[in-house]
Amino acid sequence: MQRDGPRERGKVQPNILWVCSDQQRRDTLGCYGNEFVRTPNLDRLAKGAAVFDHAYVQSPICTPSRASFLTGRYPRTTRDRQNGQNIPEDEVLVTKLLADAGYVCGIAGKLHLSPCDRSVCAGPERRIDDGYAVFRWSQAPGHTGCENHHYREWLEARGGEIKKEQHPLSKWVEVGRPVEKHQTTWCCEEAMDFIRARNDDGKPWLFSVNMFDPHHAFNPPAEYLDRYVEMLDKIPLPDYVEGELENKPPFQLADHNGAYNGVCGFPYDDMSETDHRMVRAAYWAMCDLIDAQVGRIIDLLNETGQIENTIVIFTSDHGEMLGDNGIYLKGPYFYDALVRVPLIISWPGRIKAQRIPALVELVDLAPALLEFADLPVHPGMQGRSLQPILVDEADAAHHRDDVYSEYYNAMPFHKEPTAQATMVRTATHKLVVDHAHDTGELYDLVQDPAEHTNLWSDPGLIETKAAMLVRLSHCMARTVDPLPERIAPW
Repeated sequence: MQRDGPRERGKVQPNILWVCSDQQRRDTLGCYGNEFVRTPNLDRLAKGAAVFDHAYVQSPICTPSRASFLTGRYPRTTRDRQNGQNIPEDEVLVTKLLADAGYVCGIAGKLHLSPCDRSVCAGPERRIDDGYAVFRWSQAPGHTGCENHHYREWLEARGGEIKKEQHPLSKWVEVGRPVEKHQTTWCCEEAMDFIRARNDDGKPWLFSVNMFDPHHAFNPPAEYLDRYVEMLDKIPLPDYVEGELENKPPFQLADHNGAYNGVCGFPYDDMSETDHRMVRAAYWAMCDLIDAQVGRIIDLLNETGQIENTIVIFTSDHGEMLGDNGIYLKGPYFYDALVRVPLIISWPGRIKAQRIPALVELVDLAPALLEFADLPVHPGMQGRSLQPILVDEADAAHHRDDVYSEYYNAMPFHKEPTAQATMVRTATHKLVVDHAHDTGELYDLVQDPAEHTNLWSDPGLIETKAAMLVRLSHCMARTVDPLPERIAPW
């Protein structure tokens, strides 16, 4: 079903700029209602774009989430369920399919479909045939001693490292590299170089901008953090109800106490109100820098006349707890803060500017991109294409009845027993099963949108719980691998 070389048909294929930040919550942009951040570029993009209010990742952890949306398949289907696993050679990325059809594909920053630990790789991560002709790798800004770490090489050419310092107001926050030496800046400048090179060759292109921010450590440039420090007392504290974790799966209470890998955990109760506000300030500042640098790319697309034929996507691989529900970072849980991400898709004149309330999954992106490029959807893809609601052929309020996410030992830090958890969410309820402890969570999202009160054991909701468990089982059944294809009746 794949095509070799450029299409021979007359329809022009769109360029694709795919910006994927790392660990960025939905509520970090002005267009999603945050009144503190400064995100004028993405807010401006959103005014002419499809803005999704309920976009969900298929895992709350980097590698399984990225493998999922790049293949259009679920984490357990890709077999790339954990950070530190190798994506199998026979998995097919949407970038490979586009490259086979004549696209020039490039990436700057993080791919993370295979291990990036220096104990197993001295340079860029192992790659399958991913379709990227330009591969400018930087898993994380702090990686040193790795061959062909392109950000580190770029940094050295600009005078080398600038020592990060603990902020005087909180030991949980650092003053990071200045803008001109920042990894986010490097990622976006790599994208700009690529776009300039593509402007005149007539070939369609895709470029993945995969900056590491706003992933922890929380260390924005001083000039971005200072504005928040000046209004620190106005920054809201995390949305946490004392004692709410007592009847929830035990991994959550462990992470509340700072157990996350024993190194970079954030023990909630040991942090002062200033600490909590400073972490939030630093996180938002990192998001503001992303906006500023992405704005430079969008300006270049306008200057080169490519914006009219470029699909621009902005999203993230998962969110960040940021102290809400008493937890920082991420783990085997599925609060909206962690699995609900920003999703903005723009294509002037082709994709309708609208607010989309429908439940969607990031696994739905890959088939949509193939359809927009007038290419067949790969038979192994499980996502439900977003194209109909993007071009107003379908009701934007109805795409999925529910969304599904899973965690299968995705990080090595939650042990004894190994963490296994799955989630199904509808417009009104969320159910999580902690398979490791034979317990779970049930939330009434209408009455309790912040997910404070676990109704798993509420005797008055037995029928609701049963219905959601059946729904979860249906999700598990429908996500079975469609490959290999049936080739005969028996």
